[in-house]
Amino acid sequence: MSIIAATIVPLAGCASTPEPVIGASVIQPATELGQSGYSYQRPTTYLLRPADRISVNVFREPDFTTDAVQIGVEGNVSLPMLGSIPAAGMTAKQFEQDVTRRLATIGLKSPMVSVNVAEYASHLVTVEGAVDTPGVYPFQPGARLSSAIALAKGPKRTAKVQQVAVFRESPEGIMVAKFDYQQVSQGTMLDPVLEPGDRVVMGTDGLSVFWEDLLKALPAFGVFAVAGLNN
Repeated sequence: MSIIAATIVPLAGCASTPEPVIGASVIQPATELGQSGYSYQRPTTYLLRPADRISVNVFREPDFTTDAVQIGVEGNVSLPMLGSIPAAGMTAKQFEQDVTRRLATIGLKSPMVSVNVAEYASHLVTVEGAVDTPGVYPFQPGARLSSAIALAKGPKRTAKVQQVAVFRESPEGIMVAKFDYQQVSQGTMLDPVLEPGDRVVMGTDGLSVFWEDLLKALPAFGVFAVAGLNN
C-alpha cells in the first residue's frame, strides 16, 4: 500500500491547476520563442476563404438565391445565372455588393442581395501530442490557443505543458513557436489567436509516462505481494 500511496502523490501534483495572476494578461509575443507572428488581437473584419460556405439571398428572387454554397479551392463560387465568380479575399459585404452589381448587369432590376457566412469551414486546427482527444477541430474566427487545447479535452496527465509547439504556414514557409500552457493559463504568456491550418502539439513528459506504466502494473503487483504473504 505504501508503494501505491507514494506513486499517487506525485501524480496528483501533476493534475493541479495553476493560480491565475491577477491583473492584465500578457499580450506581447515572446520573440525568443518564435512568437513574433502570433497576435492577441481578434480580427475586426472577416475575409472569405476557400472551403467556407456562404448563403446568398436575393430578395423576392428564389431562382437567384442559394442557401449554402462552398467557395472552391481556387477562391471562386458558382451562383445561378452568374456562373463561377471570385469570392475569397472579400468581406461578406464586398461580395454582396459585387453580386448586386453583376445581377444588375445581366438585367435584374434593383436587386437586393444579402450574403452571410453559413459555415467557417476553412477554420480547422490540428491538435495532437499529449492531449486527451487528439484530432482536427473546427473553430470560430477569433478563437485562441487555449480554445484549441480545450477542444481536445485538455492536456493528458503525461503532458509536458511547458512545451506546446504551434506550427503555422507563412509566406516564408512553415513557422513554429513555443508556448508554455501553464503560463498561458495564468495569463503570464500570450494566448494567441488561431489561424486556419494551425497545428498544435502538446509535449509529453517521459517521467510521467514511466509513472503511468507503473500505475497500470500496480494491481498485478498487489496480487503477488498478497500471495507471498499468505505462503
